[in-house]
Amino acid sequence: MIDLRSDTLTQPTKKMREAIYNASVGDDVYGEDPTINRLEELTAEITGKEDALFVTSGTQGNQLAVLAQTSPGDEIIVEAESHIFFYEGGATSALAGVQPRVVQGIKGEMNPNTVKSAIRSDDIHFPDTSLICLENTHNRSGGSIVSLENMSAIYDIASNAGIPVHIDGARLFNAVVASKRDVKDFTQYCDSVQICLSKGLGSPVGSLLAGKKEVIQKARKWRKRLGGGMRQAGFLAASGIISITEMVDRLAEDHEKALKLADAIEEMDKLTLVNRPDTNIVIVNIEKTLQTNEEFLSNLKKEGLLAISFGEGQIRFTTHYDVSAEDIELAISAIHRVI
Repeated sequence: MIDLRSDTLTQPTKKMREAIYNASVGDDVYGEDPTINRLEELTAEITGKEDALFVTSGTQGNQLAVLAQTSPGDEIIVEAESHIFFYEGGATSALAGVQPRVVQGIKGEMNPNTVKSAIRSDDIHFPDTSLICLENTHNRSGGSIVSLENMSAIYDIASNAGIPVHIDGARLFNAVVASKRDVKDFTQYCDSVQICLSKGLGSPVGSLLAGKKEVIQKARKWRKRLGGGMRQAGFLAASGIISITEMVDRLAEDHEKALKLADAIEEMDKLTLVNRPDTNIVIVNIEKTLQTNEEFLSNLKKEGLLAISFGEGQIRFTTHYDVSAEDIELAISAIHRVI
């Protein structure tokens, strides 16, 4: 079965498994796990931030960033189809007690002037705007890259208003590799950033939150409050070190595979590309096939291919480490047979 449902489906490599087995560990709640400490130091160095924190997931990292930089009753600005707003179970309201103010973007990019207008004025009737959240790459826009120019403009507006910026960078390294830039070129435009290890980078679990020391200290306390104090977590961090030091450059291969799949789909009469992939996600409109999403996915599965529904009449394919170039050829043939 060729699985293109998500890049979270990657299996840890042999080298990761060996690193996990041989990891030096201690009690991380006491700050005594050397492998966790090394991973957090590396992440802070790579992102150009003062400190970093290992967390269980991208969602936890995002929510800790909100909890550490807002107060109950505040408002945060988010893009209308961002992961924080769309896929995290209303956690910003349930946990931090803040309300989201959504701004409709284009391919994940919010208009800086619209963001500026969305910042609340000093009025007792209004909540305080305490955080602006960006997402790069933008999942629901097909892994699109939010440009440095857009990020810079929003960061300048936020800084002038005294408001921190958080980047949901679950797939930030995809943007880095596709843009042929350094990760600091992106992270210079934020006060905190979350990076996922278990998507294209291949680790079995975990994300990292990086930012100013005081933000990470608050996030660490919130992680504990939420039951996220981990003990010998260095077994997981050992894999994460390999992810951020050895698995980043190879993301270009995933992008090439996604482009190859998109090129083939573009030639198919009954399918319409929703996006030309910037990175590793291909979204396809299937309405001309006259099949429902469920029927289309079921037929794909019968042909040995897995994908996911991504809104009415739309299917998402995501390339990753465990899908080879040959698998992409087989996937293209399977799609041909289904339509």
